[in-house]
Amino acid sequence: MSDLTNNLRERAYRIRRYALRMGEVQGQGYIGQALGWADVLAVAYGHAMNLRPDDPEWEGRDRFLLSHGHYAIAHYAALIEAGVIDEAELETYGSDDSRLPMSGMATYTPGMEISGGSLGQGLVIGVGMALGLKQKRNPAFVYNSMSDGELDEGSTWEAAMAAAHHRLDNLICLVDINNQQADGPSSKVLGFEPLADKWAAFGWHVQRVNGNDLPAVLAAFDTARGLAEAKPRVILFDTLMGKGVPFLEQREKNHFIRVDPPEWQQALSILDAGRPTPATEGAAA
Repeated sequence: MSDLTNNLRERAYRIRRYALRMGEVQGQGYIGQALGWADVLAVAYGHAMNLRPDDPEWEGRDRFLLSHGHYAIAHYAALIEAGVIDEAELETYGSDDSRLPMSGMATYTPGMEISGGSLGQGLVIGVGMALGLKQKRNPAFVYNSMSDGELDEGSTWEAAMAAAHHRLDNLICLVDINNQQADGPSSKVLGFEPLADKWAAFGWHVQRVNGNDLPAVLAAFDTARGLAEAKPRVILFDTLMGKGVPFLEQREKNHFIRVDPPEWQQALSILDAGRPTPATEGAAA
């Protein structure tokens, strides 16, 4: 296994651990999504994206749009791992006057590009940002992180058409297919398959991979960034909610998780036992 892969596995572990620690602060949260999406965030922030942690508004940065704003706990964990937010702030998660509210808000949090949560809006904003960067001849990429529940929204598909029309090869859409939303399994709320064929029909370059297979995630990001075709790119990630903590993986309903106080430490212990690489200085407490 390469040094890069080992490094990214360690990053994903720490992202999961930061998220669990924030969940423990409030006793609840969108932990299932954070655990399932951690491998994608590790590759995005630990490998693919061009960032300056000490200057989150640097004009040359790649933009990461958290369209599914309820994934904020996962995004904060990634921003902590990237050095944009200090680890000590996780103890304030969801509290009054915290820079880490339970839903992502750009006015509060460094590195948060948009206030997400009204599902279906992130890709719309991403199209506008990508067009603007093209006009400025800025080579930065725009990443739009979204959920399979957003595939229910007409605005998502209008944005997909616009992106292909304008040949936005600087736009990469990351779709979390965990088949879970507030009202139940996403595929039963509104069927979305054959999903790869639909995106391809809208003029996008499409990849579909296991979002918890880190080498596959890494390869998909590299392919999306290196593609020569003048078209937008989408990566469909099949993920398992609660990944890394079996008793959370097995919950029938894990869109929003509440657990008994002792279970937080149990979850951390299970995660630590499965840590993929030897402990390193500076790992999460």
